[in-house]
Amino acid sequence: MILRALLVDDEELARQLLREYLASQPDVEIVGECGNGFDAVKAIQELQPDVVFLDVQMPKLDGFEVLELIQARAAIVFVTAYDQYATKAFDAAAVDYLLKPFDETRFQTALSRVRRRLTENAPAALDAAQLRNAAKMPGQFAERIVVKDGTRVHIIPIKQLDFVEAQEDYVAIHSAGKTYLKQQTISSLEESLNPSQYIRVHRSYIVSLEQVSKIEPYSKDSRIAILKSGAQVPVSRTGYLRLKEAMES
Repeated sequence: MILRALLVDDEELARQLLREYLASQPDVEIVGECGNGFDAVKAIQELQPDVVFLDVQMPKLDGFEVLELIQARAAIVFVTAYDQYATKAFDAAAVDYLLKPFDETRFQTALSRVRRRLTENAPAALDAAQLRNAAKMPGQFAERIVVKDGTRVHIIPIKQLDFVEAQEDYVAIHSAGKTYLKQQTISSLEESLNPSQYIRVHRSYIVSLEQVSKIEPYSKDSRIAILKSGAQVPVSRTGYLRLKEAMES
């Protein structure tokens, strides 16, 4: 079996090292290289590689964001500089990773694991959002949300987030008068947001505290949050207590 490999790293020297290590592997064919996350998303969809060596720290789109945007079932080997939270998350998820700087022996170990997984069965699709949340440092929150819409990728700064609405296995992200649909649970998205700025006011809604203009009664046990945009978001009794506490702090 020939393994089709894609190399993704914004540093040419890092890709060169991977090329050198793979040159001695007769069962591996390098089908492409990418220097940024945008190109990686396109290449993974078009080339359908068996394994992707994916740098975590990249400008524009990082490795986690690339993983969020693809639907391929390739084996992923993350390549990262030292980060104790990231490596703990990778270990917990049984994801292969290479810690920079790595030598050829460590590289061969990761490649052997990939071969074994591909021989035994197809790699399970990774939950990129959960992996990102597990890898973040305490007190570190998302600064942007990435959404794929056909061939287009939208990057939404968190500070432009008005509110989020759960729609089964998706979330509708409302920002600056536009709505983006993303396949992610609202609980997973909530975990990535700063809880002092984004409040879960209802089991199906998260709002930006900054965007709340006023709160009005709706029924005996519920209220409506009126946002600056004019949008109306239902607020449960528990959600109202959270919102009130955040507004008073």
